Amino acid sequence: MEADSPEDYTARVPFRTVLASIAGLWLTYFVLTTLRWELLRWELPGVGMSQELLWPRALVSLSGMVITLGLWLVLRLFDARPLWAKIGAALLLSLPVAIASAQANQLIMKQPAERLVEQISEDNRDSRSGSDVLNDLPGLNLPSGASDQAGGAKRVVATPWQDLTDLVFGRYFMMLAWCALYLALLTGEKARAAERRESAFRRAAKAAELRSLRYQVNPHFLFNTLNSLSALVLTGKSQAAEKVIQTLSTFYRRSLADDPTADVPLLEEFGLQRLYLDIEAVRFPNRLHAEYDLPHDLEDAEVPGMILQPLVENSVKHAVALSTGKVTIALAAREEYGRLVVTVSDDGNGDGGGQPRPGYGIGLANVRERLGARFGKEATIVSGPAPGGGYSTLLRMPLLRHTDGLPL
Repeated sequence: MEADSPEDYTARVPFRTVLASIAGLWLTYFVLTTLRWELLRWELPGVGMSQELLWPRALVSLSGMVITLGLWLVLRLFDARPLWAKIGAALLLSLPVAIASAQANQLIMKQPAERLVEQISEDNRDSRSGSDVLNDLPGLNLPSGASDQAGGAKRVVATPWQDLTDLVFGRYFMMLAWCALYLALLTGEKARAAERRESAFRRAAKAAELRSLRYQVNPHFLFNTLNSLSALVLTGKSQAAEKVIQTLSTFYRRSLADDPTADVPLLEEFGLQRLYLDIEAVRFPNRLHAEYDLPHDLEDAEVPGMILQPLVENSVKHAVALSTGKVTIALAAREEYGRLVVTVSDDGNGDGGGQPRPGYGIGLANVRERLGARFGKEATIVSGPAPGGGYSTLLRMPLLRHTDGLPL
């Protein structure tokens, strides 16, 4: 299983999301100002310029997007800072951005505003003071004296600095609103990053647990096999000793080659247990007999690697080793209601009292913990004396194929 690097969990708002939020802000501005202009035109009958003001207003919105994007480039430097630092940066950085946006608005709308003033002056309309209407137009700040000229009356008008100040304040609060949206998006990304980190830690802990349980194979197996090899050598059975060495080598090569947290096909798991029992048969040539029942359509079913090893070891230790007669160890698999059922049983002498064999619980606990770490509550294990004598353990787990195994 590949480890996730820390960079995968850095809380960053995706650029696409940032761009969409900026475009949404200024698109809303463009739509609202256009609708407001269309409504205010009713106060100035005969005044056109709806199309003429549309493109300058679009240019104002586009320049606002570019300026806001510049704000984001600086604001993102505070992404890893405390919340108070991000808020302070938003409050301070929004002011120069608002001034720049207001200045861009003044430059872009200057000529359209002057043409509009000339048109209103020529029509000499007094039903409502032209200055009242023009002063209401967002994104259309007139030069000093233009409102007075449009209204056709001598009165005090706002200076360019007053017009610019009003516009700056409006843009300042627009920038603060976008900064608030950005901080909310950033908080959401941090929450998702925390969830990804927690998920990665859980996966790492599960993998460590599976590795630990996988390597709890009984070391006495190796000691007993070496003792058997020693006996074969001392008695001159070199061919049998060579066969055991080759089988032992194959067993450990297969059992240690795979990722201890990975699943393996059931056919491979049965093959590994066959190797193990072939080795143990050297110790108990007249007592150990093995049977395997694996339907062809279940050969590719996925199971945790070496999940059957502790159970087979238990049968050898508690049935074959303690028996004076022939003992059959059977491994069988079947499908039951869409689930995989694997059985490890023996016909050795059980205690007959319905209680687990002494010392049997260690291997059983290992298998139960591995199944729980792999499948959670989707897997169960039932163990106990068989009705006809001996002992049986049933593993029930999800039936997974090689192509649809669940990720760790």
